[in-house]
Amino acid sequence: MTAPPTPGDVDPFDLPDHLGSAEVTWSAADGIHGKARVRGSLSAPTLAEVPCDLLAVDDAYPLPVADDAVRAQVHQAWRHGQVHLVSYDDRLTILVPGSTFSAELVLEAVARLARAVGAEPSSYSVCLRLGG
Repeated sequence: MTAPPTPGDVDPFDLPDHLGSAEVTWSAADGIHGKARVRGSLSAPTLAEVPCDLLAVDDAYPLPVADDAVRAQVHQAWRHGQVHLVSYDDRLTILVPGSTFSAELVLEAVARLARAVGAEPSSYSVCLRLGG
């Protein structure tokens, strides 16, 4: 079995300033259901788009998406109302507990990202796509 890639931690304060001060929308590039990884992006009017994916770290088939140490960090952060951010394939990635996504989980992950960058969750919106 191949070991899952080790993502690099991202400090929320190293992210672009506008993520904490502008009206931001996270948009899915595809449907969310039944997937451990959902590609997406963060955008704000007239500002540069930031690639931003979601990764459910408990998915283990056909291969684990995260090792045990990363999964433990993600679960600990989530338990404390926080979110674990990493760079995965050179893209900002929000790591969340679970193996797939629901609309509610996406909303919670993006709200936690907003708080992590010092923004009010109400300044963020989410655009989901229907289908797979």
